Amino acid sequence: MQIPIYQVDAFTNRLFAGNPAAVCLLESWLQDDILQAVAAENNLSETAFLVPGPHHYDLRWFTPKTEVDLCGHATLASAHVIFHCLNSPLSEVAFSTRSGRLTVCRDGARLVMDFPSRPGTPCEAPAGLLQGLGVSPLEVYRSRDYLVVLPSETDVRGVNPDFDTLSGLDALGVIVTAPGDQVDFVSRFFAPGEGIPEDPVTGSAHCTLVPYWAARLEKRRLHALQVSARGGELFCEDRGGRVRIAGNAVVFMVGQISL
Repeated sequence: MQIPIYQVDAFTNRLFAGNPAAVCLLESWLQDDILQAVAAENNLSETAFLVPGPHHYDLRWFTPKTEVDLCGHATLASAHVIFHCLNSPLSEVAFSTRSGRLTVCRDGARLVMDFPSRPGTPCEAPAGLLQGLGVSPLEVYRSRDYLVVLPSETDVRGVNPDFDTLSGLDALGVIVTAPGDQVDFVSRFFAPGEGIPEDPVTGSAHCTLVPYWAARLEKRRLHALQVSARGGELFCEDRGGRVRIAGNAVVFMVGQISL
């Protein structure tokens, strides 16, 4: 069996930046253990698997260790492959996922994702969170992930996590965020328990970041940077129960998997 595979750098307009995702095009679903093995072999933060339907694509996302319920950069990468590698004439593509129906539309050179909003609830920071980050946060929230608010962009860039400690937390990941020096806000994302010590750019984290910063800054449209080593740029909009997350993507590699 030959499976087409694309590696795409998402949330960037240049190679070797943003977040690399693998996109695999299937004719029908393979067994879950095979999907997981392919994701582990790719060893990227996410591998997306697509199966075409009559009016949409079924989409699933796997880290090297597990399947996840929502992934932004691999969704953006999947849409980029459909639009630019498969030459789809559509202006919008729909995906059926574990998080419901997601759409991605064209907006000039950018692609815009429509995702569910996931506001965090204020909470006490568990001991492992503070120990693992080595910070004294201004605020802590909980949604799928812990959201840790720090005073400045410098503080976010300076976080040096203890990944072993963070891997024991009862959440998928940890977001750290602060006001940006040149943008509305910056962030970083850590999910060592899922096989992702630091994710370069995390679209799904912005489902929690956008409602927080929209309320704090009293503005709907937000410009964000994820200040990992590779870095990524996101253009966001709070739409109540949904968020729009836009960015660019570039193809790094095209190949095939032999099974």
